[in-house]
Amino acid sequence: MKSITILVPVYNEESVLPQLFDRLDDVAKNTPNYKFEFLFINDGSVDESLYIIADQAQKDTRISYINLSRNFGKEIAMLAGIDHAEGDAAVIIDADLQDPPELIKEMIAYWEDGYDDVYARRSSRQGETWLKKKTSQWYYRILQKSTSIPIQVDTGDFRLLDQRCVEALRQFRESQRNTKAIFSWIGYRKKEIFYDRDPRLAGQTKWNYRKLINLAIDGVTSFTTAPLRMATIFGFIISFVAFCWIIYLLVRPLFGVSTGAGYSSLMAVILFLGGVQLLSLGIIGEYVGRIFIETKNQPLYLIEEYHAGNRKKTRR
Repeated sequence: MKSITILVPVYNEESVLPQLFDRLDDVAKNTPNYKFEFLFINDGSVDESLYIIADQAQKDTRISYINLSRNFGKEIAMLAGIDHAEGDAAVIIDADLQDPPELIKEMIAYWEDGYDDVYARRSSRQGETWLKKKTSQWYYRILQKSTSIPIQVDTGDFRLLDQRCVEALRQFRESQRNTKAIFSWIGYRKKEIFYDRDPRLAGQTKWNYRKLINLAIDGVTSFTTAPLRMATIFGFIISFVAFCWIIYLLVRPLFGVSTGAGYSSLMAVILFLGGVQLLSLGIIGEYVGRIFIETKNQPLYLIEEYHAGNRKKTRR
């Protein structure tokens, strides 16, 4: 009997966990030919999430959980789950039930057909503002334009991964991660399925615009050097225009054209070039900062408590 590990990163989801347990149990009952494990990764929750998971684990031996020592962020929490996934396939799903667990059965069917990465693409996103939808769309378009690797557009982390995909993901140990881009990078046979994303069942979203902007910057700078290339091209264009302008200034007195005071135009050019230089330095600084962080070789996460459920072995 093949085994499926369902990875559920959790951060302050006490209000939705009881419904999640019920729906995951229904998925297992409706897919009787597979052995399921539900692996919860508690990412430093400050509510009762950990206690609810631990209590349910005492009643259901299929439940394992990892309690991280603090909040490391969803990307690192997913990596912790991937490091500990032991099934023949792993499914990543959020705890807020915006992604329907009932879709897992269809994912398994495509996996049995030979696909290694069965990912769910959102055809609609209920409960989200127009601005959030558009900025997400723009982000995926920018990321796609900046790399030659095909990026799955309008796709989250909800997917089924074959064991060899899981093994490939474990090799990526950078601390500032964009797992969505890494899913595309590793390749393998992929299958897209569509679904309507439900509004959050309970609780509040943990993603404000500041966190989303940071995630977008991490995604671009950790996956491509296109911003550095753009800064180089932009600098070349400005230098060329400035050179042409200098030639013009040198030549026009020969034709009797007065140069004039030019204070306003001079200040405008200086401020514009200064802004471009600061922008370019900021882009370079982002990459240098990442080099500094990665060379420290810090552990990506620390585990405070690990409950293995009915596992025979553990992975660290």
